[in-house]
Amino acid sequence: MLPRSLLSYLRRPLCASTINPAPSRPRYIQGSGPCLNAGIPESKTTVPPLAFVFDIDGVLLRGPNVLPATQNGLRYLRDNPFGGDIPFVLLTNGGGVSEKFRSEKLSKQLGIKIAPNQFIQSHTVLKALAHRHFDKSVLILGGQLDAAQKVAEEYGFKKAYTTADVLAWNPSVWPFYTLSHSEQRTVRQANFSQESISAIFVFHDPRNWGLDVQIICDVIQSGGIIGNPYVPPSQQLSSPIEVIFCNPDLLWQSDFPRPRLGQGAFKEAFQAVYKSLTGVIYPYIQYGKPSQATYKFAEQILTDRVEEMYGVRKLPHVYMIGDNPESDIAGANAAGWSSVLVHTGVYDPHQGPPTHQPTFEAEHVEQAIRSAINLWAEAGKGKC
Repeated sequence: MLPRSLLSYLRRPLCASTINPAPSRPRYIQGSGPCLNAGIPESKTTVPPLAFVFDIDGVLLRGPNVLPATQNGLRYLRDNPFGGDIPFVLLTNGGGVSEKFRSEKLSKQLGIKIAPNQFIQSHTVLKALAHRHFDKSVLILGGQLDAAQKVAEEYGFKKAYTTADVLAWNPSVWPFYTLSHSEQRTVRQANFSQESISAIFVFHDPRNWGLDVQIICDVIQSGGIIGNPYVPPSQQLSSPIEVIFCNPDLLWQSDFPRPRLGQGAFKEAFQAVYKSLTGVIYPYIQYGKPSQATYKFAEQILTDRVEEMYGVRKLPHVYMIGDNPESDIAGANAAGWSSVLVHTGVYDPHQGPPTHQPTFEAEHVEQAIRSAINLWAEAGKGKC
């Protein structure tokens, strides 16, 4: 269940939100310094003065592999000089499965316990929107087989369908692809000539761009009922089918040597096709890093975590550690957090300066954690 304050925030129009300006910060520090113990409280029950939000791919993991500095870095959150465990949550633009599944898998990979309520995926924020569509038909895109569809149902979307369901209903919708046996076993039967689609949610990276772009365009252009006559573009825009993308990342870092195209690239492909068909860009809502709604959501979840650990509801100073200047660093800076850019993922320092300036850069996550503590200690003490 999400906090009422967060529910109220997410139900407001996005344009009503405001962004606090980021405070001025030093541009770069290297490693950890001699001032780690400065200004550190002695009581182990005191809430530490800072907390961390970590990206995952390119920061803690590279593909399926744990990065070498990860475990020492996370261990320092427990065995740090502040006298208590430093709170942290994980904020990823990934998704496609449940938070429980991802947290259990990552706990095994890292060798430490990660609770489901510490794990924020790109689509976790949609839990707060299910009440608007619980009794309506919605289209869920992305992920493997029906995994994202099951997550949507867990969130409260009672009539969630996939493009595979549409293709099973009428294979001529996209005659260039035949469903595999695995896909056929996951199909939900429906007559889409009678099901009015009220919204389209791109939960995760689509696997079949051609099929998905075709069906999105069909839904939008027909006013929600696939196969109906197309309505004029002016009518499509005056009464739009809600389209929500959960991850704006154009690129992401896998275990392949170069970054891979992400959901942001799929969005560009859809918009290019739709504009070619109609002459206009289709309106949409964007969640995921660096959107303000996602960072506000993370603040609420981190505040909940502090309360769970220390019995006090407060938000310490937040450090975001990420590998992508366009998402991790841009979003953290806009939220008024400190930001740390590591060199183990998307960002390559040999390609030039980052597009968004972090508080500082670090070679890897352990150096980032130690340097952040050092920076905070220096700022709190006022001198070394």
